[in-house]
Amino acid sequence: MKVVVQRVKSASVKVGNEITGAIDQGFLLLIGIHQDDTKEQMKWMCDKILKLRIFEDDEEKMNLSVSDVEGGILVVSQFTLYGDARKGTRPSFIEAARPEKAEPMYEEMIEYFKEHSELDIQTGKFGAMMDVELVNDGPVTLVLEK
Repeated sequence: MKVVVQRVKSASVKVGNEITGAIDQGFLLLIGIHQDDTKEQMKWMCDKILKLRIFEDDEEKMNLSVSDVEGGILVVSQFTLYGDARKGTRPSFIEAARPEKAEPMYEEMIEYFKEHSELDIQTGKFGAMMDVELVNDGPVTLVLEK
């Protein structure tokens, strides 16, 4: 599992002309699910994200979590995180989980965040062409893998 975590001042996702999710301060998460990912890995990743201390405290040190700042989380599926372009110029996505595995795990992640936090959890739409807008705060961007 790969997750790109972007600390944002705001973020939104639109499918067609409809906004499916929007947050103010918080995390924009781009989620890539590998064909071999397990539910245990998904839970580990969600817990890591909820506890990740990358918001600044009063001393301007990254010491606060998204929960500490009462931020939101915008979750967007992105199978292209498993694009392999080492050979040639057209990426291969063979390592990305097929939709029949990836979509249920993506939905489980969303439910996990909702059940294990009191944060505003917003989403994109799995498998859709989406327009994602964000104001990256910092910028602070991390790539987590499990």
